[in-house]
Amino acid sequence: MPMDKKQKPSSNNSDIMRYAGLGAQIFVSLGLAVLAGYKLDHWLHLSLPVLVLLLPLLVLCAMIYQLIRETSKKKNSNDEGKA
Repeated sequence: MPMDKKQKPSSNNSDIMRYAGLGAQIFVSLGLAVLAGYKLDHWLHLSLPVLVLLLPLLVLCAMIYQLIRETSKKKNSNDEGKA
């Protein structure tokens, strides 16, 4: 029985660290997308900040897709283990 109690917190800590890492990845990716959009807007001499708006939006959509894919894989693997 003591082993079961030790495995649950370890698994919980693993999940927390994975999602914290994903949050940091989203934060850095959005920052880089804004910076790249800003530089590209200036390089292309655009009067409106089109790429500053579009690049982070595309990155955010990609990251949400990745998050959904990762969480559905985990759910599917847990469901298969129970069956």
